[in-house]
Amino acid sequence: MLPRVVILRWGHRHRDQRLTSHVALTARALGACGFVMADIADSKVKETIEKVTDCWGGNFYFEMGQPWKRVVKEWKANGGVTVHLTAYGENIQSSDVMKRIKASGKDVLVIVGSQKVPAGFFSEAISDFNVAVGNQPHSECSSLAVFLDRFFEGKELSEAVSPNAKKKIVPQARGKRVVEV
Repeated sequence: MLPRVVILRWGHRHRDQRLTSHVALTARALGACGFVMADIADSKVKETIEKVTDCWGGNFYFEMGQPWKRVVKEWKANGGVTVHLTAYGENIQSSDVMKRIKASGKDVLVIVGSQKVPAGFFSEAISDFNVAVGNQPHSECSSLAVFLDRFFEGKELSEAVSPNAKKKIVPQARGKRVVEV
């Protein structure tokens, strides 16, 4: 059984509403079991994610407003590891960082920023691993997608229907087909 993966979104600003929603949707679709939007409450983002989860199923929780320092401290106190996604970290392709994360066998809290993070995020006190999906500037949404796909080795992509889904997409070569479950 794979460890649980939860995403901690740090630095959400009002203008980030749509991107934060996309980060949460990516987390949900690619195997994470939860999402914490730290330090701020944004009911529109929460409503969007809860609507999608209700319709398309799955066991995905969304929390907001908790101080990020408390989330990290409690996560580590409960035996989990923290992974900070940053363009400045160990390269996901050319290092063994994913192997080491998986070898820990621990639940993973993935820290995804939206703005320049404080220097302390790179320290062992906050991040057990600093991981880069490439050492070029890129979107936090893309880095999360690549990280989760590598972590779950693509298995999350083969799930036909999520538990408690009300709808499902029927894959086909052309057009769109959605059916009630």
